[in-house]
Amino acid sequence: MSFLHLPSRREMLIGSGALFAWTQMPKLARAEGRDPRLLVIVLRGALDGLGAVAPVGDPDWIGLRGDRALVLDGKTPALPLDAFFALNPAMPNLHRLYKAQQASIVHATATPYRERSHFDGQDVLESGVARPGAIDTGWLNRALMALASDGQVDLRGSRALGVGAVTPLVVRGQAPVMSWIPQKLLPASDDTRARLLDLYQHTDPKLATALEARIRLAALGPTAGPDDPFADNPALPPGIARIRAYVAEVAGTAARFLAKPDGPRVGAAGFVGWDTHINEGAAAGQLANLLGALDGALAAIETNMGEAWHETVVAVITEFGRTARINGTDGTDHGTGTIALLAGGAVKGGRVISDWPGLKPNNLYQGRDLAPTTDLRAVMKGLLKDQFGLAERVLAESVFPDSAPVKPMRGLVG
Repeated sequence: MSFLHLPSRREMLIGSGALFAWTQMPKLARAEGRDPRLLVIVLRGALDGLGAVAPVGDPDWIGLRGDRALVLDGKTPALPLDAFFALNPAMPNLHRLYKAQQASIVHATATPYRERSHFDGQDVLESGVARPGAIDTGWLNRALMALASDGQVDLRGSRALGVGAVTPLVVRGQAPVMSWIPQKLLPASDDTRARLLDLYQHTDPKLATALEARIRLAALGPTAGPDDPFADNPALPPGIARIRAYVAEVAGTAARFLAKPDGPRVGAAGFVGWDTHINEGAAAGQLANLLGALDGALAAIETNMGEAWHETVVAVITEFGRTARINGTDGTDHGTGTIALLAGGAVKGGRVISDWPGLKPNNLYQGRDLAPTTDLRAVMKGLLKDQFGLAERVLAESVFPDSAPVKPMRGLVG
């Protein structure tokens, strides 16, 4: 059934997000009177696409998730997108952009990776190569270098921008990188700290000892003061105000740089914390809180971009999806198919684009996951082709090597 719905692990301990960008834009775009921007946001930990954009028109949806399924007439109603899909109610800003035809969703998408390791999945997502560990550069960096080699970008005087403490693979390569680090970084969650501690106890005992000591020291430290912008709001669940403030600061800073006449034109940001194994709560829980923070980030980007928003695309991607069924701890485990979110004034929006695979047991990938029907590389190729004029051959050979059968998705940019 096809639908086109119209209208090194040590670094993980150091920081939780980063943004990198190139200041130059294609001269071809300048000649056309355009000044395009592209910001890629990577959600690390794997996003439950079904919890973010629910297939309310699929007859097997409620049977799959029961009373945890987002529905249009639930206690917290989902936001209708079209006759088949509805958006998580924690994202009213994205819903507004969708209705204004400035946002689209690609559903049932995934990279070529089919295992369930976060590290390998993120490697494939950011390297643009079909297998992990094959290359030490990222597809966004190679795209910028391809623009330079085509003579559309003058490397002289160019610079790259980074927000955060860790350089993501997607921007590693020949393009130089400079960085801006937020004054405050998000502390790792209790679950993340426990998982990292267990990992290093088996692989790096010395680092595990240091990490455990640091955790104990942090527990004795002072709490945030009343003027701390990252202090928790009593009206919100513990930690959520802090997450929202951090995400909004990083996204807002990215937008301010991108909006400058002589500023960056392409960038990538990463946010951790999306590994929702326990108490996911799509309508009113962990996932809803995370999606609310992401929705706030999109609002901050739109506001801070100003007039440049009209030539901007923001692409939100993740390493893989999560299981179609809820697990025994009210969460979801590592899965396959998920969504990609596209927002911005340059997006040809108001659409959910999907070759929908269905949710019957026989339709699920390995009997457990939303089956991927769209290669995420096709989406990224389409954006790079339409925004910056990169040739299909360059995309298939240099940016996403050995991907000639994966054709750029057309019509994503208006």
